[in-house]
Amino acid sequence: MSSRFVTIWFPLLTTDWFALRRPELRGIPFVLAVKDHGRMVISAADRLALGQGIPPGMPVADARALLPELQVVDDKPGLAAKLLKALAVWCIRFTPIAGVDPPQGLVLDVSGCTHLWGGEETYLKEIVTRLQTAGYTVRAAMADTIGAAWAATRYGVSEVTITGSADQTAALLRLPPEALRLEPEVVDRLHRLGLRTIGSFAGMQRSALRRRFGPGLLQQLDRALGLEAETIEPVQPRTQYQERLPCLEPIMTATGIEIALQRLLEMLCNRLQKEEKGLRSAIFSCYRVDGKQQQLTIGTNRATHNTTHLVKLFEPSIATIEPDLGIELFILEAPTIEDAPAVQETLFSGSTGLDNSHIAELLDKITGRFGSGSIHRWLPDERHWPERSIKPATSLQEKPTTPWRTDRPRPIHLLPRPELIEVTAPIPDYPPMLFRYKGQLHKIAKADGPERIEREWWVDQGPHRDYYTVEDEAGQRYWLFRSGHYDDKQTPQWFIHGFFA
Repeated sequence: MSSRFVTIWFPLLTTDWFALRRPELRGIPFVLAVKDHGRMVISAADRLALGQGIPPGMPVADARALLPELQVVDDKPGLAAKLLKALAVWCIRFTPIAGVDPPQGLVLDVSGCTHLWGGEETYLKEIVTRLQTAGYTVRAAMADTIGAAWAATRYGVSEVTITGSADQTAALLRLPPEALRLEPEVVDRLHRLGLRTIGSFAGMQRSALRRRFGPGLLQQLDRALGLEAETIEPVQPRTQYQERLPCLEPIMTATGIEIALQRLLEMLCNRLQKEEKGLRSAIFSCYRVDGKQQQLTIGTNRATHNTTHLVKLFEPSIATIEPDLGIELFILEAPTIEDAPAVQETLFSGSTGLDNSHIAELLDKITGRFGSGSIHRWLPDERHWPERSIKPATSLQEKPTTPWRTDRPRPIHLLPRPELIEVTAPIPDYPPMLFRYKGQLHKIAKADGPERIEREWWVDQGPHRDYYTVEDEAGQRYWLFRSGHYDDKQTPQWFIHGFFA
């Protein structure tokens, strides 16, 4: 299958945008102006102003002398770039690869997309009609190369041009040199030599063309003829694992959305299963007829290609999608993929712990219900300081690099930061007799300690800690510590750092 590209040109991009938002400008000549070296210069002109001989670049004073009724509007910096990006994102409903072609164009890679709309002619006319209905002046062309499509868009006879592979070279050779996107000085030199069409110099000796006009001319000619590849920088990078589902009729019901999601997940999961991979995150995008987009996102704790499970993760959020006038395109993409090799199942016993897929799916449901920060998994770290001795795991499959410490008691709930408490204790190394925490007095019935933990001097400086495991009269157990020694100058502070089961 040969590549096919579409280029779209908006010759009145910014003035069309202003006319859409300011109806009083319709039907009268107006221009956009910017300040340049202390004077106002026209940056864009509408169709009526252009027809009166007022082009971009003309000083506003000269334009008003030529056309006194001319309306002048202050241009918005960066407006054209923002409009092109938004229009490129809108075009994703027609192709996954859409890029910006400044200052007034777009370029689309439509290879393998046109059959979904019934053919190339129907496909291209649909794009043009939709953009014109939105209020933009549009020209578009389709060809095997970006260069050939660009040339036909700007210099072709028709508003919509489709050039077949067999006719592309002949159509290109009839156009002027400007159609190759050459530098102005190169174009001027060609015209002065009487070379007024691409065909008049395309057959000349390449070394002579390079010597006379530089390598840029040959490069642009080769790109237009398909002898050198030219790529598109997508406005949204395409995910490797993506499935698209265009709709013949706009979908307006929750049931229709669920069916579309089910079909996309089946297609994506079948592909992942064949490649022994699974997704860790998925994005379900809905493109509405009115140009707006809505998204649902889910994440999993381990790589999976279980369609039923993924559908259930999406289900609670489907009701939040507002189809309005209808959804015309659904896209499902998996930006995060991991290996998920097939596992040999046993008849009489199942996997336990974190290797059990049912546990992972349960955690996914809890996360989807209560949020991404509702579940944490921690692994031991090779550090002395208690609050640094654990680290968050990146996934259920991550294995500890060091074993959990079991030779000394450690609380099941460790505070992220020790909290200051009031303590009554004999000195120098006796455990506390009572302590007050958050206004409540705890009398200690049992205590064990001290366990001295030295500060990590290569990280920071400060006193050591003497930890005590204590139990109050109510049977509740706590992990307390004294920071530093008793001495004549100051009394050390006491802290609570954790709670035992």
